[in-house]
This record gives sequence, structure tokens and C-alpha cells, in this order.
Amino acid sequence: MKCPFCGSLDTQVIDSRVNEAGDAIRRRRRCAACDKRFTTWETAELRPPQIVKTNGTREDFSETKLHEGFRRALHKRPVPTELVDAAVDRIRQRLLTLGEREVPAREVGELVMNELKKLDKVAYIRFASVYRSFQDVEDFRDVIRDIDQ
Repeated sequence: MKCPFCGSLDTQVIDSRVNEAGDAIRRRRRCAACDKRFTTWETAELRPPQIVKTNGTREDFSETKLHEGFRRALHKRPVPTELVDAAVDRIRQRLLTLGEREVPAREVGELVMNELKKLDKVAYIRFASVYRSFQDVEDFRDVIRDIDQ
């Protein structure tokens, strides 16, 4: 670790402690060159994977876009915001636990459909009709049959 005072790379850890939440480590360090002390914090950085769209382009995972998709599907439906937030959190956690650097957009869409199926059947059908590009009434019948099973 580089000393913030003199820039020397010769520093020593003199004390380490885990914070109360258990998600960070505080380290007290001493510079061997200038003898000044300073504190550093160590935390884990979890980055969601990039989303690979069907046309091959890649974009960063966006909770905002996920919320927007839920909002559109649930327009004028009696579903509390807390349940939507919990669904978005579950999807984000699922993507983090995959441990992949890239995930196809189709996979994210399927996760959204699974969550909508639990939250609201009408919203599920709305989302599925756009997501799967329904062409006729038979496509709707198939999804409704799928819900009833």
C-alpha cells in the first residue's frame, strides 16, 4: 500500500479489525519511510455481470431498467412496491451468484417472468406477450394454460 503522505511503498500493517457488520476490514498502517500512520478499508466488490443482448451488444446490468420492466408490466395492478423491490433484489442476487461475467438477456427475461408469475398473473401475461413477441391469440392461450398448470 502506497503511503498517502510521502508515496513510499514500504508500509506495514500494525492493526486489523473487522467492522461491526462484518463486511469490511479496517487496517491501521505505518509508513517505514516517514513514520506516519494512516487507515485503509478493505471490502469485497461484487459486480453484476454484463448483459448480452440478442443482437450481440453488451451493456451493464441496470436495476433501473429492471424496475422499469416491472413497472410497465404491473401498470394499474395491485402489487405493492415492496414486493417489486424484493423481486428485483432476488434477480440481482441470482445474477451475482451465477459468478458469470456475461449473461444473455434472454436469461434475465426468464428470471423476470418467473418473478412476475409469482406476483401477478395479468402482469406475467403482459410481459410474456411483449417478451416472446406473441403473434396471435393462440400464443396467449398457451401462456394462460401454462399458468393454470
